[in-house]
Amino acid sequence: MPTLHFRINTRIFWEQHAAKSNTHKLITFVTSASFAPSALLTFEFFSVFDRFSRAAKGRGAVHRAQHTAKFNTHQLLLYLCVLYVLCGKRLLVVARHAVVKGFGFGSAMLHPSDLQYSVLMRTNWTRSEIASIYHQPLLDLLLQAQKVHREHHPANQVQMCRLLSVKTGGCPEDCVYCPQSAHYPTGVKPQRLMETAEILAAAQRAKSEGATRFCMGAAWRQAPQGREFDSMLESVRAVAALGMEVCCTLGMLTQAQAAALKQAGLTAYNHNLDTSPEFYGNIITTRTYQERLDTIAAVRKAGITVCCGGILGMGESDDDRIGLLHQLATLDPHPESVPINMLVRAPGTPLAAQSDLDPLIMVRTIATARILMPASMVRLAAGRMQMSREAVVLCFLAGANSIFYGEKLLTTPNPEPDEDFSLLREVGLVPMERISLP
Repeated sequence: MPTLHFRINTRIFWEQHAAKSNTHKLITFVTSASFAPSALLTFEFFSVFDRFSRAAKGRGAVHRAQHTAKFNTHQLLLYLCVLYVLCGKRLLVVARHAVVKGFGFGSAMLHPSDLQYSVLMRTNWTRSEIASIYHQPLLDLLLQAQKVHREHHPANQVQMCRLLSVKTGGCPEDCVYCPQSAHYPTGVKPQRLMETAEILAAAQRAKSEGATRFCMGAAWRQAPQGREFDSMLESVRAVAALGMEVCCTLGMLTQAQAAALKQAGLTAYNHNLDTSPEFYGNIITTRTYQERLDTIAAVRKAGITVCCGGILGMGESDDDRIGLLHQLATLDPHPESVPINMLVRAPGTPLAAQSDLDPLIMVRTIATARILMPASMVRLAAGRMQMSREAVVLCFLAGANSIFYGEKLLTTPNPEPDEDFSLLREVGLVPMERISLP
């Protein structure tokens, strides 16, 4: 990500009544310079006043200097807020620290923690705006998506994730795509919750093979209370101790459960929206769209990062795919992780005979997601077995920067790890080291 750091001594910046002139010079420079649209602009304001210096002899002089720096720095911050709006910058980080040797600022002064803004991303997209991005010529879309991707993420790096089904089958939900639903004769036999020792061993293998994120999925509608949930907390603690990112998908959560998972060391919680609100009733009737949004809100409130995406190829239209992207891109903040899945048709489910999805729709959807949610990890998830190598590479070009590897994704087939690593080598992609999520 391009970064430009401004370090401004407010004492010099404002002296000799130059405040207005210097502010205008700064704004002119920032607005006229050829920064990337998403450049990270860092403004650091500092003032050092030594009570023993000639320029600040006597307590009164120091207090006058403090007051001037405080008042004018606040004024500059207002100018910068206007600058952010006028320039349409995606990111603006403002930092300030002030030191007065021998004296302390009053309680009205700003502290660095007050002005550390997290990444500001647009969350007020309209469906028509998203549609115009989605429907543009594919090569133009890919070019735009790859530019955005390189502005926010390391080029040619892919995060390797491992997903393990820790409690399989017997789910009371009626998701028409899912082989783990108890409603359909899919042949998946219900299995107990795995013990922590089993899960830890799988996580250790995954780490040794290059995974930096380990995900655990349990086929529950609602995460249970009691022994099973306590066992999941123990497993989260064990995997987190390996230094890996830890993600879970356990169904709906209460606020108390989300808080407990956070305390145990959970990095992220997966809870997909699956599709658009309009098409959702064709996919599932045992859980409402709002219940999904409520779980995401509980996760966010607990301070856990959100993993939320959807599934393509279930019979939805382009408008539904745009509707799903609209829901994701208007979450505030965006999900840190956005998995895009292609339907894997499971025998016995209502979608077993669903027609093939054109892989270019996956490419187009991933590219649009990358543009709408620049800082998110866009994960090429289920369905890669149904895609050619060339289509998978196009998904990377579109901005996907993570895959789930291993012979299975929960209960669905996935390419062999050797195949994945071979493809990455051939196209010059390398596994990403662990990333730090807030």
